[in-house]
Amino acid sequence: MLTAKSIIEKYKLLPHPEGGYYKETYRAEEIIKQNALPQRFSGDRNFSTAIYFLLEQGNFSAFHKIKSDECWHFYAGETLLVYVITQAGKLEIIRLGNNIEKGETFQYIVPANCWFASEPAPETNYSFVGCTVAPAFDFADFELAKANELIKLYPEHKNIIQRLCRS
Repeated sequence: MLTAKSIIEKYKLLPHPEGGYYKETYRAEEIIKQNALPQRFSGDRNFSTAIYFLLEQGNFSAFHKIKSDECWHFYAGETLLVYVITQAGKLEIIRLGNNIEKGETFQYIVPANCWFASEPAPETNYSFVGCTVAPAFDFADFELAKANELIKLYPEHKNIIQRLCRS
């Protein structure tokens, strides 16, 4: 039987700065030169990257944003809630999982530069997912939210921001 502990051990997942556990499983060898990328990128980027990502009940992935689109894929466990604050300021809650009768989806794309966070749904022990980023993920493109600053931008989402930020 799959458990969070067995997955963490099997795939040698490491603690992620935003919460949960992860392991990079793919980084394209080919490079996109900075002059061919939008201005928001500060250097060359690999074509794409992929990671495994696991969250257990009681943990969360704090609000953050990156400069690329990020495709989330559901693998195992139960429902993961992904909270996205769109560029227009609307809060969307995506149910990533395998119960399509309850409105869950196997994949979801978080658009570049949107603030997002995630947590296992209340009835969930753990969620094991994957994330694919193109152009590739680079920590230079990663920004972890500060609750007070994010609340100033989106005061209507104060409760969820306070709950899903680490600073």
